[in-house]
Amino acid sequence: MQVHQLIADLKAPLTWGDTNLLVKELVFDSRRVGAGCLFVAVRGTQTDGHQYIDQALSSGAVGIVAERAPTEQEQASAGCWVQVPRTSVALGQLAAAFFDHPSSQLKLVGVTGTNGKTTTATLLYQLFTGLGYQTGLLSTVENRIGTTLAAATHTTPDAVQLNRLLAEMVDAGCSYVFMEASSHAIDQDRIAGLDFAGGVFTNMSHDHLDYHGTFKAYIEAKKKFFDQLPKTAFALVNEDDKRGSVMVQNSAAKAYTYSLRSMADFRARVLENTPQGLHLEIDGQELFARLIGHFNAYNLLAVYGTAMLLQQNQAEVLRILSDLPGPAGRASYIRGAHGGITGVVDYAHTPDSVEKICGTLREMLSPGQRLLTVLGCGGDRDRTKRPLMAKAACDYSHEVILTSDNPRSEDPEAILDEMAKGVPPGKQAQVLRISDRRSAITTACRLARPGDLVLVAGKGHENYQEIKGVKHPFDDTAILREILAASA
Repeated sequence: MQVHQLIADLKAPLTWGDTNLLVKELVFDSRRVGAGCLFVAVRGTQTDGHQYIDQALSSGAVGIVAERAPTEQEQASAGCWVQVPRTSVALGQLAAAFFDHPSSQLKLVGVTGTNGKTTTATLLYQLFTGLGYQTGLLSTVENRIGTTLAAATHTTPDAVQLNRLLAEMVDAGCSYVFMEASSHAIDQDRIAGLDFAGGVFTNMSHDHLDYHGTFKAYIEAKKKFFDQLPKTAFALVNEDDKRGSVMVQNSAAKAYTYSLRSMADFRARVLENTPQGLHLEIDGQELFARLIGHFNAYNLLAVYGTAMLLQQNQAEVLRILSDLPGPAGRASYIRGAHGGITGVVDYAHTPDSVEKICGTLREMLSPGQRLLTVLGCGGDRDRTKRPLMAKAACDYSHEVILTSDNPRSEDPEAILDEMAKGVPPGKQAQVLRISDRRSAITTACRLARPGDLVLVAGKGHENYQEIKGVKHPFDDTAILREILAASA
């Protein structure tokens, strides 16, 4: 594709040189530049691509896209130079053009919010696959092109990878794609240039302040997604979350609501919440689902509402929803364990999600049964939520073991010190500190009595533990299952 074709959708670009040059690949990492590449100098959170323009040119870049005009030397070295106001936005628009605008050939729905993104997107993928459609999924846990699995390294891939995956989905015959849209990806313009058919807002609570700085900035990042939706799209928001109406204040999309507590376009009631699943009434129809907890009632209702807005048959949607398992590592049960002990693995990594999963499990206990929670907080992430997560676990659990999650570059004991500040007065005797995660899980299982629930929270689907820059194999589900089996 030629440069002038790629930049046709850019807003008022300034150009120098030959825009008829052929572009073989679109690159924003100077280390990957080769002959025929168009290098986009993106300002990232760690480095500024403008610092590597000379390196890109010496590596054979056919042209440069930057936020400034070229120097005389750069103009002489570059076959073509394109100046734009914001290269992060331009990268998404260029990637969309390079891959022939794949999102416009699909029904693409984005799901954003603090909690429930993965579950909602995964359930939508499972539902539409069950309805007979070739469907794509872009999530924290996995990316899927139809039934083919593709590795997921970020909640939302970079703009080039994202459009490449969408193009592969088009080639595979996909008609619907459901993707998580993280606040980082929205803020970094990784979804710029995509044509969304709809957007879903799950909820908003404390998270990612290490990146956004303030809760207001975090809210604005989520809101930006809905601000950019076209008038042809729908915006489905949680009416029971006070930020729901904020999300669609400036959106051109057609707004719809869902709720468990108030009037909304799509309504549901929880009739029964048991360890076996949820009994719901949705828009006057009863549904028995395999998922547990009020938080999953919201996720199921969001999925139902999305399906209705995508013109699917109500009876078929409810029939298929009743049998969907949801994603791995989200309230995943290890049932029938030795001695009647049941293990639960969940990705809860915010104060709100810890409160929800612990509260849900506590409600399900019969007299004499206890909830033992193993909880860690990630290193190099939002530190302000650590004591809040510990407090939430203590408020609903009979015993709590504070442990490591992914400490990354931080000292695990320092993380535990910050978590321990959230332990409520009078609860210290119910709390242990064991920084080694395997030992913490083992201890919880040994302390558990028949009928008890052992919750291992924080990592969910992850199959590694990152320590000092090294990812070590570690799977909560596999380890919990192994420990329970060994105690038989």
